[in-house]
Amino acid sequence: MIDKRYIRNFSIIAHIDHGKSTLADRLLEATAAVSERMMREQVLDDMDLERERGITIKAHAIRLDYKASDSQLYQFNLIDTPGHVDFTYEVSRSLAACEGVLLVVDAAQGVEAQTVSNLFLALQNNLAIIPVLNKIDLPSARPEEVAKQITDLIGCQKEEILYCSAKTGQGIGELLEAIVKQIPPPPGDPTKPLKALVFDSVYDSYRGAAVYLKIVEGSVRKGDRIKFFSHGKQFEVDEVGCRRLQNMPLPSLSAGEVGYLYAGIKEVSDTRVGDTITFAQYPADAPLPGFVAVKPMVFSGLYPAIAEDYTELREALEKLKLNDASLSFTPETSTALGFGFRCGFLGMLHMEIIQERLSREYNQTIINTVPNVEYLVYLKDQTVVTVDSPTEMPDAGKIDYIEEPYVDSQIITPPDSLGAIMRLCTDRRGIYKNTEYPTPARAVLSYAFPLSEIIFDFYDKLKSISRGYASLDYDIPYYMKSNLVKLDILINGEPVDALSVIIHRDKAYKYGASLTEKLRILIPRQMFEVVIQAAIGGRILARATVKPLRKNVTAKCYGGDITRKRKLLERQKEGKKRLKQVGRVEIPQEPFLAALKIED
Repeated sequence: MIDKRYIRNFSIIAHIDHGKSTLADRLLEATAAVSERMMREQVLDDMDLERERGITIKAHAIRLDYKASDSQLYQFNLIDTPGHVDFTYEVSRSLAACEGVLLVVDAAQGVEAQTVSNLFLALQNNLAIIPVLNKIDLPSARPEEVAKQITDLIGCQKEEILYCSAKTGQGIGELLEAIVKQIPPPPGDPTKPLKALVFDSVYDSYRGAAVYLKIVEGSVRKGDRIKFFSHGKQFEVDEVGCRRLQNMPLPSLSAGEVGYLYAGIKEVSDTRVGDTITFAQYPADAPLPGFVAVKPMVFSGLYPAIAEDYTELREALEKLKLNDASLSFTPETSTALGFGFRCGFLGMLHMEIIQERLSREYNQTIINTVPNVEYLVYLKDQTVVTVDSPTEMPDAGKIDYIEEPYVDSQIITPPDSLGAIMRLCTDRRGIYKNTEYPTPARAVLSYAFPLSEIIFDFYDKLKSISRGYASLDYDIPYYMKSNLVKLDILINGEPVDALSVIIHRDKAYKYGASLTEKLRILIPRQMFEVVIQAAIGGRILARATVKPLRKNVTAKCYGGDITRKRKLLERQKEGKKRLKQVGRVEIPQEPFLAALKIED
């Protein structure tokens, strides 16, 4: 067992596309953790989606051995975390398992929103911070300018910044030495009762859930009886070990070490991120701080494009949930779309990933309804109802007021895009707080936004307005009172539940008029007139009409009295009226997709 003084637990934090995964590759190569034959780009990212998009979706922990310049062998535990805002809580728990971080900044793009956000998470955990300026080999690199941004951000000296290129390997040796010198060894007493922090888990179909953990105090070995603090369930440990590129079983894990354990845990939902593991017989007196039960923030209905695929979709969602405890789903029925599931996601990226995996791994073609957030509806009888779907909204007469989730956000942008971005923020009901100028070339806008306004295409619009230079980050939501209404779409007087939305009253008319016009184009013409209306309760806000197909019933009349033609036309009119009463409008998939693409 290695002396705790020679253990270094660290993570890499960066904005998306600043070279975090490539830097991890170079660290693996420099410490001979991976052979040349096994080496490939983004070696820790084992999901196709991660490799294609260049993002980390799932956290990875890997143990490296490094012989430092003082000839001492050190044990490095690199915990590679996701970078996207949807996974902020997972990142915070992974950072809690570390004593230091590499703060990586792209020398061409400079400090961006998630750099700042993840830095604050590191500061909250009192971690040692090593500033690293990456991609210095690029022709567009601005090392002097970006170094000034880093010194302004964290208050370090310019000499403390490490310059490297993860692509070419330049500066990696100095970086490894800095990890040894600047990141402290982990605290913790191996003789105390077990306290271990869970920062991730994966499902193995043969052995149950593998729990990734950091031993804060005590030690754990095969045969120990453990329990989880959050739900009190007990298990017997089958195996403990560390992660190289594969699992490596060990006799025990002691205070300061990072590794995995198997304990015959059948459900990944039993291994909650941030939970504390202790001994069942003589437990620790209190859990580690910071645990929060992860709640879905975005809700959407997923329906199979072919009704017969419902069972296959359910099985696919159940398999995905085995490896992703933050995904939730419950069956629901829509009159327009049939049988499907109401799914809860951490955010829009999480929702995109799940949909993409359903398509790729399980060959599912799905229709999804308009994403919603979770609202708190306060009724006049003093009760509070949680609503995440427009169909669950109580009658307007019973509602006292509604609260919706807001987030405090930061937008970092070049000053020349400031005016257009502020207009976009105002359109999305943003509440302005302040503007700061850390450097003449960067402005930081602070806004409070309703979460429902930014979960959708806000980030894409922000990028297009700023020509790709602006970046966004936001915090955990809180609730505020809002003037919200349920907007229904009626087809020939019948509401189509899949097209209903919960929307701010000031935006309801514009959204309703735009959607009814789109539906008028997309719904195919029938033998009778189709009336499309947008309504709030009994009040109609907008209307569009799909004209009926008309058969020329007078074609066979070659003359004679006009009354003969009129009689045929009247009979046709009566038939159409009767058909309208009994006829059912078949709505294709396109209108539901159109509802997602309404321009604000």
